[in-house]
Amino acid sequence: MKFLHLSDLHIGKNVNGFSMMNEQRHVFEQIIKYIRSEHPEAVVIAGDVYDRAVPNIEAVRIFDDFLTELADLDVAVMLISGNHDSPERLNYASRILSGKKIFMYGTFNGNLGKIVLSDEYGDVNFWLLPFVKPSSVYGMFDDREIESYGDVLEAVIETADIDYTERNVLVAHQFFTKTGVAPIRSESEINPVGGLDAIDCRMLENFDYVALGHLHGAQKVGAEHIRYAGSPVKYSFSEWRQEKSVTVVELNEKGNINLTAVPIQPIHDMREIRGKIGELTAFQSQEDKTDKIDKTDKDDRSREDYLRVILTDEDEIIDPMGKIRSVYPNVMSLDFENSRSSIDLSEIIPDSEKIEKLSLYDLFSEFFLDVNGSVMSEEQGKIVGEILDSVMGSMGSGTEKGDV
Repeated sequence: MKFLHLSDLHIGKNVNGFSMMNEQRHVFEQIIKYIRSEHPEAVVIAGDVYDRAVPNIEAVRIFDDFLTELADLDVAVMLISGNHDSPERLNYASRILSGKKIFMYGTFNGNLGKIVLSDEYGDVNFWLLPFVKPSSVYGMFDDREIESYGDVLEAVIETADIDYTERNVLVAHQFFTKTGVAPIRSESEINPVGGLDAIDCRMLENFDYVALGHLHGAQKVGAEHIRYAGSPVKYSFSEWRQEKSVTVVELNEKGNINLTAVPIQPIHDMREIRGKIGELTAFQSQEDKTDKIDKTDKDDRSREDYLRVILTDEDEIIDPMGKIRSVYPNVMSLDFENSRSSIDLSEIIPDSEKIEKLSLYDLFSEFFLDVNGSVMSEEQGKIVGEILDSVMGSMGSGTEKGDV
């Protein structure tokens, strides 16, 4: 049996003020094209369908179009809610949609959802577990003490009627980790303080495949068959080096599984460039471009990528964002990396004894030198002196240095 593992669609998401909905439509077009050519039996979506609990109209329309095309292709769709979704909204009309082989399990009722599909090797049991937290299962497991996320998952799995001699797939949206191994995390994820939501992945080892959502970078957790599919779109610059994909799972007879990552191509990539503004904005003809411009910038389309630009100029730049966007219209972030931005102020603060011996003018002069790497000009020193004299005069001659 072949099925697609997707997660963290985050339909309707904006990144630094830019809507990602066109990118998301483009992802769905590629998935539909793959299904038409390769004919998988199912599509699994492991949570965070929408970016917010109350998605906007356009986001709902995009997902509706995607589900409609999947239904027309007669492929089974199984999806769960994630921590960004509203479980009740995602669960709406689930009984009606199940007649079209669209199985939506948004609200957890104390039991794993179960969908059974069959192939030449027998049944494959898909177990659906939407995002849950300890407070949401209060009263569901009377004989158990539920204090942590791990307690929740242990109770859910142990009370389910799972026959591990058959082929079983778990679909879940939780933060599973392996002890001693740091997962790849992204800025666009919600990260609870102290990793309180972390769950030991060892309790999942008996499943034939575990389709996880929540982390935005595709990765295994402990074992090859326990995997995060990752988000199909880059949602932060912490992900700019990642190659986005969907995971294709082929379950053959018990114990025989093949995994393939199918790349997803964006309309506009997300990447980072750095250099002096003159080099980055140099605009040459296609055949006369040099390596001074970012090496990935090979055509007009790449200039429309979503960019984080890091300027290394030492001199002050007037309207740097306007100048950069005249060449790269989709700049999302602009930062500076030079001698001024790299100064550690904690190392340049004079000690108290030195402060007492220096005048206000001398203190400011030292600060100016440390921050700018040069002394004040005669004109700048004159202006600073006049300002300090004016301030001290207005505050009275009895003002102490430490009062200013």
